[in-house]
Amino acid sequence: MPGGRITKRVVDSLLTRAADYVHWDSELKGFGVRVRPSGAKSFIAFYRPGGRNTPMRKVTIGAVGKLTVEQARDAAAKVLARAELGQDEAAERSEARKAKTINELCDLYLEEGCDKKKHSTLAADRGRIARHIKPLLGRKLIKAVTQVDIEQFLRDVAKGRTAVDEKTVKHGRAIVTGGKGTATRTVRLLGGIFTFAARRRFRSDNPVHGVEKYPDAQGERFLSTQELERLGAAFREAETAGIPWDVDEDQPNAKHIAKTRKPVVIGPHAAGALRLLTFTGCRLREILRLKWAEVDFERGMLFLPDSKTGRKAIVLNAPALEILSGLPRVGAYVIAGDSAGLKDEKPRSDLKRPWAAVTKRAGLAGLRIHDLRHSFASVGAGGGMGLPIVGKLLGHASSETTARYAHLDNDPLRRASNAIGSTIAAAMGESGGRIENVIAFRKS
Repeated sequence: MPGGRITKRVVDSLLTRAADYVHWDSELKGFGVRVRPSGAKSFIAFYRPGGRNTPMRKVTIGAVGKLTVEQARDAAAKVLARAELGQDEAAERSEARKAKTINELCDLYLEEGCDKKKHSTLAADRGRIARHIKPLLGRKLIKAVTQVDIEQFLRDVAKGRTAVDEKTVKHGRAIVTGGKGTATRTVRLLGGIFTFAARRRFRSDNPVHGVEKYPDAQGERFLSTQELERLGAAFREAETAGIPWDVDEDQPNAKHIAKTRKPVVIGPHAAGALRLLTFTGCRLREILRLKWAEVDFERGMLFLPDSKTGRKAIVLNAPALEILSGLPRVGAYVIAGDSAGLKDEKPRSDLKRPWAAVTKRAGLAGLRIHDLRHSFASVGAGGGMGLPIVGKLLGHASSETTARYAHLDNDPLRRASNAIGSTIAAAMGESGGRIENVIAFRKS
């Protein structure tokens, strides 16, 4: 029902109620002021775009205070006049919202669609969006992206079309190489972004569904016994005498540089962190952010309040307990950083330099710190301990994550194969037969 002509005085006098209500203008039918319980007021226009048999549509003209009453009245009059001609302002605005670009969608996703993601995961997402998604797809409209576009995007990233090597103010250099692994992981992120878009009704489908990705071989490197021996030797050398500088002989003054540069010596906390990563299979952040209060020596456990998979208990083996027992206690964190013991103490941020030094010395170029976790798992799976046990030691939330080590969990099969082969060899009089593995043949 009309409530009189809307004026500034009328708008100012409208009081809040327990629920939304609208004060309608007595002169311009369909023009009103909506008042919310919070006190927020806005000018609106209601109309039927196709006559009496069509549902009512609402358009928000603008907020009170940002528009004057007369500006809002003029705008509402235009909306209502267009409605008389069959034009639907609300539908057009809805379509305009759906016509967002991928750039805008990515920004909205990072702002509102990642609240449950860990900080490290979110950082990786931001990098893939900035370095791959926006440069290749950013200007496209959300609803215009097709499966063919995603397939082309996958190929482009794999071929290095988004590769860069540029100087940056903050980090010195930004090096992005692309590749098949990066392409696969970025397309998976795109799938999540388009799922978010579907929830917001920017489009009804997900163009990533059905796109065949490259096999993601990330994390498939496992250290052999010989490689573990070399890594251990590099650890010990780095802690004691130090790792000598590897100077290029062709470099000017190479001999002088080799004499003046001191060997790289790694401190006890950095060395302890690398050893704990090796012996526990923990993630890097789990060790760098580990506090002494979370170490239970009596039970031989770590009780982490937060990890990638939430709260987590880690069973410590004897080598790990020995490492922890030998570390100097400086501040709240087990792996003491530069701010150890200070009021605003922070955990150590990374192990890049010590890791680069020991892996180079061990001849393990390209080995990542995370490969220590995979090596820990591979030793367990290859030792016939069973994937469920390995998964619990690693803190996997899903058995599917541990399944990547299934090809290593072959100890029972190897024993069975050895027994069968030895029995056959013994029956044939071959030297490969081993008495302890022989299964007696049935006599016919």
